[in-house]
Amino acid sequence: MTEQELMKLSPGELTDLGICPTCFNRQHNGALYGDNSNKMLYEDEDIECFFVGNPRSDGHMAISTMQHYHDMSEAPDYINEKIIRFAKRFMNILREVYGCERVYMCTMCDGPNNHYHIQLIPRYSDEKRGSGNFVKPRKEYVHDVEKLERVKKMILAEVEAIR
Repeated sequence: MTEQELMKLSPGELTDLGICPTCFNRQHNGALYGDNSNKMLYEDEDIECFFVGNPRSDGHMAISTMQHYHDMSEAPDYINEKIIRFAKRFMNILREVYGCERVYMCTMCDGPNNHYHIQLIPRYSDEKRGSGNFVKPRKEYVHDVEKLERVKKMILAEVEAIR
């Protein structure tokens, strides 16, 4: 298949062909998922953190590795340790900024060639507790500049504290 033909496929179709959609998207300047710079919260040589474009709840965030790993078992320990440290701090930030009751962390890197990432999914006090929150219906992303900038600022302060 040509690059142009591949760009017309869905993420699932690329995965079924053994192509990581996340890496494909990066290599093609957002051709698959579009420009997510307005959702980007933090990026360094190892990870990127961003609000999910089709969130399960307000404040739904993902932390993804920059290099391709299929899942946590393939990533070096220092990457996994970094992701867990960041996730813990980001959970506190999301609770403070979004006023959610809890933030769930999950990873589900499935398929022949998926990309290792975790998701932080807020649960609000009016929602039921439990694993059903991992599969809440997705909704349209609402760009809230004030909350985005507040989260970014708090993340940068946390990153400085980690280093």
